[in-house]
Amino acid sequence: MASSSGNSSISTKFCGSEEDLRQLMDQRKRKRKQSNRESARRSRMRKQKHLDDLVAEVERLRKENNEILNGVKITTQKFLNLEGENSILRVQMSELNKRLQSLNHMLSFFNNNNIITASTIGSEFYHDYNFMNNNHHINNMLYLNQPIMASSNHMFEW
Repeated sequence: MASSSGNSSISTKFCGSEEDLRQLMDQRKRKRKQSNRESARRSRMRKQKHLDDLVAEVERLRKENNEILNGVKITTQKFLNLEGENSILRVQMSELNKRLQSLNHMLSFFNNNNIITASTIGSEFYHDYNFMNNNHHINNMLYLNQPIMASSNHMFEW
């Protein structure tokens, strides 16, 4: 019997240390679980903060994009207006150049013919074959009294 009581005391010691080992392992497991929970919570918080930052960045970029689009629209409208004004100025410049050319032709004609007098008009002027067949002088003289008609009204209507 002595041996059986010795076995039970050994078994109790072994069970006691096994129980201590099990408690130690359970405690470590609980700490690890708690640590994992904290780590997961921090990870979720970082992920949420990153998501919030991205949402704020998207909103900021949308606002900036809208401002740029509005700027482009305004700039395009100003460009079209200036292009219209520029077209009008080109037409006016062309008309003024034609008038200037006509005046220069008339001056040249008068300078070459030593300024036409009333008596010259009566006899030689209308019988001059070159002058009568050179209609651009007459057309240019008529053109001098024409108003400049270019305007921006209805320029961009389709």
